[in-house]
Amino acid sequence: MISIARTLRSFFKFFNSIMGMVGMSMIIYGLWIIKIWLEEREDVPPTFEFVSETWFAYTLICSGVFMCVVTCLGHMAADSMNGYCLSCYMVSMIIILLLEGAVTADILLNSDWEKDLPEDPTGKFSDFMDFVESNFDVCKWIMLVIISAQGLSTIIALVLKAHGPDSNYDSDYDYYTRSRLSLLYHNAQPPPFVPDYSLNNNTCWDEGKYIKNTVATFPRV
Repeated sequence: MISIARTLRSFFKFFNSIMGMVGMSMIIYGLWIIKIWLEEREDVPPTFEFVSETWFAYTLICSGVFMCVVTCLGHMAADSMNGYCLSCYMVSMIIILLLEGAVTADILLNSDWEKDLPEDPTGKFSDFMDFVESNFDVCKWIMLVIISAQGLSTIIALVLKAHGPDSNYDSDYDYYTRSRLSLLYHNAQPPPFVPDYSLNNNTCWDEGKYIKNTVATFPRV
């Protein structure tokens, strides 16, 4: 049981790391687009105008940051086996998969999907689409690997959550036995101060014996 749980956590971290690498790649590519666009422009426009012009780069950066945060959450959930962290991870992964499915469906069903997007003055979105079209087979396999890793990590997170935090025990009998032993051989901490009455008893006995001998020496009237 414990070996299966460790194996699942190892696979979970591996698939989760793939999503983290994808997120970091998106952040780096988005920052590179902004850097190139700033070098091509002579003057820096206002913030809102600059963001609207480089919407593709900021979309990549925000998506990459979100994926990196979810990756960190997944690694923390795998190490701690916390049910709340695993639930948050699964909800985040389901949101990502739904968004990816919605975008894929819009691209496949809507032939004019590019018209729904704002204009990209940087031209990097067109360059990206040309690269995907020219290397469609490679990009297709990359997308399949990413989506498969996301789906498998979600399923493994569900299995780990159902398995519970008591996966460090080899069996239910082992968990029950260790729980009983911990109760049977519970070492209670002694109180900070335990009065010793033995000294007082000896002292009282000696004093009583001295008084008795003293009274015996008095002459009787």
